[in-house]
Order: sequence, then C-alpha cells, then structure tokens
Amino acid sequence: MNKVLCDVAIIGGGPAGLAAAVAAKEEGAKKVLILERDNALGGILQQCIHPGFGLTRFGEELTGPEYYGRFVEKAKKSGVEYMLNSMVLQVNHEASEVICASSEYGLTAVKAGSIVLAMGCRERTRAGIMVPGTRPAGLYTAGSAQRLINRQNIMVGKKVVILGSGDIGMIMARRMTLEGAKVVMVVELMDYLAGLTRNRVQCLDDFGIPLKLAHTITRIEGNERVTGVWVAPVDEKKQPLSDKAEFVECDTVLFSVGLLPENELTRKAGIKINPVTNGPEVNQYMQTSAPSVFACGNVVHVNDLVDNVSEESATAGKYAAQYAMGKLQGEQKTVNCVTGRNVRYLCPHKVDANQKNGKVTLYFRVLHPEEGVRLVAKCGGDIIASHKEFRVNPGEMNHITIETDKITSDSVTVEVEKAGE
Repeated sequence: MNKVLCDVAIIGGGPAGLAAAVAAKEEGAKKVLILERDNALGGILQQCIHPGFGLTRFGEELTGPEYYGRFVEKAKKSGVEYMLNSMVLQVNHEASEVICASSEYGLTAVKAGSIVLAMGCRERTRAGIMVPGTRPAGLYTAGSAQRLINRQNIMVGKKVVILGSGDIGMIMARRMTLEGAKVVMVVELMDYLAGLTRNRVQCLDDFGIPLKLAHTITRIEGNERVTGVWVAPVDEKKQPLSDKAEFVECDTVLFSVGLLPENELTRKAGIKINPVTNGPEVNQYMQTSAPSVFACGNVVHVNDLVDNVSEESATAGKYAAQYAMGKLQGEQKTVNCVTGRNVRYLCPHKVDANQKNGKVTLYFRVLHPEEGVRLVAKCGGDIIASHKEFRVNPGEMNHITIETDKITSDSVTVEVEKAGE
C-alpha cells in the first residue's frame, strides 16, 4: 500500500476544500493535501457558468469557474498539494488516517495531523420523493441537467417542467430558456420560495416563467419519452387535491427538490451527526466530535451562497492547521446552541465559551417566512445579541454574532421574534 504523510488532509477539492487548504497553509501548516475524486479541482462550480458568485468575498460578480479559479491559483502559489482521481474509502480518526483508492498510486494510506471533511452535497432524486408514474427518458435532477448542458454540450429537452424552486432549478430554468427550450412552469410544493429571491427575479420573472406555489407533480406520463405531467394544488397538509389536477405537456422534467450533505464517510467513522442537517455536529472551530477531524461547507449544512462556504471553510482550515501543529487546546467549557422560535437549526451546534474576547457567528435557517422580525440570541434569560430583519425566508441563510464573554450559562438560544414583541 502506498503511504503518504501530511499535516492536514482535506477530503474534497471543491470550493470548501480549496478555501480550507489555503487557510491551512496561511496558518502555517507545512504539507496540506487535497484528495479529490474528480479529474480536476473546483467541485460543483465547474458546471456553474452563470454569474453571481463572489459578491461578498471578492466584491465583484464572478462565474463559478472564475470563483474557484482564484482559489486554485492561491492554493498552487501557497504550495497546496493534491491527488486527483482519488476516491476516499475510509476515515480512521483514531489513527488520524485516510484510506483512498487512486488511479495513479493505487490503494493509499494518508497519515495526517488533522483531517478536514469537505465532500459537499448531492441532490435528492425522483426516487427520494417517490413521484408516481412511468420511468421514461427525460427525467433529470437539475444538477445533472446542468452538467450535461454546461460541461458536455448536451441539450436535455425542448419543453420543460421543473419540480422544486431550489436555486439550481431556477437557474436551470433560465439556462434552458437561453438555449431555446420552453420552460412551461416551475412547480413548488411549499407556499413559499425554496431558493434565493434574487434567483426568482433574475431567472423566472425576467423570462416570464410561471411559478406555481403550493402545487406538486402527482404523476408522470410517457413510455419511451416523457409526454407530460399531472400538476395539482396541495392543501394545508401538503396533500394533493387530485380533483383539481391539470395535465401539462412536456418532454423533460427537472427535479430541484433539495440537497443532502455527503456524509457516508462521516457516519462510517462514527462521528456524531445532527439529525436536522444530516451533517456532522461542529463547534466554532468547525471541529467535529472526533477532535482531529474538522468539517466545512455543504457537508455540514447546505448553504445558499458559496461565499458563506468559503468563510466557514477557511475557519475549518485554520483550526485544523492549529490542531496539527499542537496549538489548538481542547474544549474547556462547552455550551450548546439551542433552536428557539422559528429556527430550524443552528451551526455551529456548540460553542467553546473559554475563548476569551471571542466572537462566534451562528448561522441558521428559519422554519417559515416572516416579515418585520428581530433575530435574538439569549443566554440565561438575558439577550446577548439581537438585530432586526425586514424579512426571513427558509431559502436564505440568516446569522447572528455573539460574544463568548457574554455567555453565562450552559446554552445559547437563538430565536426569531416579531419586531413589536
């Protein structure tokens, strides 16, 4: 078996892995190694040729390839090493070792001072949501259709219905239209948008593409190729009103029904998983329940902006480097982060309150849309941070920053209050 030694081993060479690698080198780690299963770095951003990236990070609008290209350039200049076409098979955090299969080196054991999980996420499929009907050609996840069109120059259809108002689905509605296809409608089960408002405006409204909220596809028709779908409104319990269903002709259906963190390796390693996000539980250092293992990006929780991914991943890389160099102390006073009113989950899930004069940003998504609200963090009954928001929506990430010096109890609760309360 081939053997490799490094300070920090990073699993995944997408935007999360690249940001973590650059930060680890900047923190002083001597050898940082990225393990990437694809034949190139960049991850999902390789197929995201649309603009809209980097507004927060770089103060300008970039395409996906332009965005990750900047990190690749930084990584190479700082001496980050990488192994492409290398599939990680196992993470042994007790031995601080990663086992991978490489097309160039064969079975390889990577011994590291610390490990960063940056595997990203995958799409839910039709099978995952169990849409009834036949199994004809013309059914794609929005991401697979995006890859076919943007990377392989293969047009997937001419008359399209999209199930789900996730960001990839809305972006593909615009992309398909620009390629000459007719996007008949976007159908969304919930009564609110699943993705960013800006994507609805730029990808649907600007192109006159209808969005049907509180609707779903109840059946797919077609033998060799999709011929159409039945679309019905849903009641308050999200059950279809079949008597009101209408038949919509189409030859293609794209599914944009959510993303799932890629955590098979994490579970196999015995690392604690949060049941809401399906990602590893982490503290403010992005450190998991296994002290030598850190995690970042969409493998922890699905983000809406790649800028947020880069920020969290830089934190993971920084502290992974410190751990590898023996500079990161163990947790001294662990405080749990608790969800309050209209908060679905929090990340990080816990905070080391021993960090003096420290500031921790808690990221979260709400359960349902609200307007005129105040985001509040409480500790022992006292408000330790708060700010107002005009609107909150489940499709957009929110955050609140707390000071560790103000933590006086064993938990911090974040909730969304009506501004007048």
